[in-house]
Amino acid sequence: MNDKFIITISRQYGSGGRNIAKKVAEKLGVDCYDKDLIRLAAKESGMSEKVFESMDEKPTNSLLYSLAMGAYAMDGQYVYWGDATVPLTDKVYQAQTDIIKKLASEKSGVFVGRCADYVLRDFPNVLKVFISDTHENRVNRIVNEYGAEAKKADDLITKNDKKRANYYDFHTNLTWGDSTNYDICIRTGDFGVDGAAEMIINALECKLGRKVR
Repeated sequence: MNDKFIITISRQYGSGGRNIAKKVAEKLGVDCYDKDLIRLAAKESGMSEKVFESMDEKPTNSLLYSLAMGAYAMDGQYVYWGDATVPLTDKVYQAQTDIIKKLASEKSGVFVGRCADYVLRDFPNVLKVFISDTHENRVNRIVNEYGAEAKKADDLITKNDKKRANYYDFHTNLTWGDSTNYDICIRTGDFGVDGAAEMIINALECKLGRKVR
């Protein structure tokens, strides 16, 4: 019997998804992988961590990719990979994909963003979660918890949600936030961080048919 389990958490910007992921991991006694995936992927690939940070969850520009194929590095956005020239965003995505699969094959854990639900789609015992919240709650969280200015909150929500959606849609050919891609969708404001974490753990236990704590 495979006792390992994986929880992937996709989230709207400002929804509290990262906090929920950390709470779930804490309650289950497993690791939560988020920004540290950048460090781990950079180390594994031998590339600069700053490159990964600048390219994190950014979609490939397919037009530039077509122009660059078989050509040369342009403005530092392309790298030679085998016999091909590929966009850095593709290289970063592949490196993160490799480290996500490696970690998931070794032990249980919680993965935040970075198309982990798609990357691990063929792995056993995976619960895929999408976290959302009302616009008002997201604005309040961005201001009170993230420390952003209130007048910039709307712009941050629009830009970050669009970036995540484009990144996910490009690499998966699916639609970010489409409920059919996930096992459970939760609106944070209705349940709070602790309540959402408990719901996720309960859903995991129902899916696995056993207790996990």
